Amino acid sequence: MQTELYRRRREDADWREPFPSGGPRNQIGTVPRQTAPCVGLLTGGQDRHYAVGLATALMEQDVALDVIGSDEIDGPEFHANARARFLNLHGSGQSASLPRRIGRLLVFYSNLFQYTLTAKPRIFHILWNNKLQLFDRTLLMLFYKAAGKRLILTAHNVNAGRRDRNDSWLNRITLSCQYTLVDHILVHTNKMKDELVHEFGVAQNKVTVIPYGINNAVPISELTSREARRKLGLRNVQKVILYFGAIKQYKGLEDLVAAFQRITAKGDYQLIIAGERKKGHEQYWRSIQQMLECDPNQDKVLQKIEFIADPEIEIYFKAADVAVLPYTEIFQSGILFLAYAYGLPVIATDVGSFAEDVVEGRTGFICSPRDPAALATTIERYFETDLYRELEDQRKKIQEYALARHSWSAVANLTRSVYSKLLECGS
Repeated sequence: MQTELYRRRREDADWREPFPSGGPRNQIGTVPRQTAPCVGLLTGGQDRHYAVGLATALMEQDVALDVIGSDEIDGPEFHANARARFLNLHGSGQSASLPRRIGRLLVFYSNLFQYTLTAKPRIFHILWNNKLQLFDRTLLMLFYKAAGKRLILTAHNVNAGRRDRNDSWLNRITLSCQYTLVDHILVHTNKMKDELVHEFGVAQNKVTVIPYGINNAVPISELTSREARRKLGLRNVQKVILYFGAIKQYKGLEDLVAAFQRITAKGDYQLIIAGERKKGHEQYWRSIQQMLECDPNQDKVLQKIEFIADPEIEIYFKAADVAVLPYTEIFQSGILFLAYAYGLPVIATDVGSFAEDVVEGRTGFICSPRDPAALATTIERYFETDLYRELEDQRKKIQEYALARHSWSAVANLTRSVYSKLLECGS
């Protein structure tokens, strides 16, 4: 019953006095915490899969956490462990009128300031910035520093503006400010570290490369491929290709659609497009729809254009024979490791660090970016390999490979080491 109360969505009235006793509520009661280090984990109210994976592994290594989250992040993982204190400062991400959104934002930052001034953790680990990116990168960093906090930033994207083709001098200056003000930066690939060093002048010893943890927050049941296909209305003999995740221009969906149109007349193929169309990419999605509408085989494309909730994710990855990541630019993608969590092979373009994590013929294949012909050839090649023909046996091997290289235990161990060094330097 208590867990359900924690998970309930807050009404606006609940936001007016989040700390009625003069400080943030400890939602698990007054549990004495003797373990060190103690860290404030700032999630930005998003990316539950990453937050849960990291937090769970850190708590297993005796790290005490204040998790600053949202309704999206909240869950029993944070309330069943005495090392966690969950503070739902973000609340609901549900849409509302502009005045209400502004009001929520002001209340959130007010509560965050209050928490910072009273928080016991000496280390703040920022997983994602909040809504006001420019403010978060500059003035908020200065406020944290003035409050005596040691700052760690996980830079999932070194410069998302460049990736999204909307980079600007203001974007780069504020990014540079944040990278300068934080005490340490965690990245997922050596290429990301190189860009921080060469493009933003960050010192080598200020950056640590950590693996991207395998997704362990999604359901994995005994659901079979045949049962998953039945749920989606697919035939078991079809060769099923999956595009999963947010629909954004840099993800190269148009190249996958063009590649699919090249091969669909040659065999019994099915394409699944499952994901949410992101704000600002409406015209891009309309151009994809026009491509599909002009195709005589458009009935071979299953579209689920919406946010896919965790309980449904398994169906798509179990129904598919291969996931395709046709990105035009990226450093690393959580979708790759989500596919690996279900033992699904991946065909990815040679961008970012995909080539480091996709083992040719064992976990998938790599092909040239922005080249539908090459992608089509690679897809056909995959369906002629033992990796496809023995897929049910290969799934377990892919899962074992991913867990060996990308366990959350390894991520937490490296992260905890950074915490300890920062505490030593600040003592």
